Amino acid sequence: MKMQWTLIAGLVFALLTGIFAVINVDSVQVNLLFNTVQIPLILLILGCTLIGGIIVGSYGIFRQYRLQRENKQLKLRVTELENTASSYSSPGSTATMGAFETTETDRMAETDSIQSQQRKGNSADSL
Repeated sequence: MKMQWTLIAGLVFALLTGIFAVINVDSVQVNLLFNTVQIPLILLILGCTLIGGIIVGSYGIFRQYRLQRENKQLKLRVTELENTASSYSSPGSTATMGAFETTETDRMAETDSIQSQQRKGNSADSL
């Protein structure tokens, strides 16, 4: 449902930008620091919108790549911990295994909490 609203909002924004660009067809002077050029305002509006879309899209792709990489690392860590936990388990040491799982789970939860706080911009000292 969220994706549909995002698509609808994007289409509305594109429509409003297109209408705004078509209304403003006068030629304007643009200073490029080393030169000045006269271009139609419609091209300037559409060009800036396109550049903004490319920047936002690039950031989204980068963020998705980073999250996928983090997910892969966490899956490898879970597999490693499961292998470690299975090597500790033996028929006579069930009480020791339960204590190990609780301690390791608590440590992982604390680490995840600290990492999520750091992503939100809070420092680890404020916990």
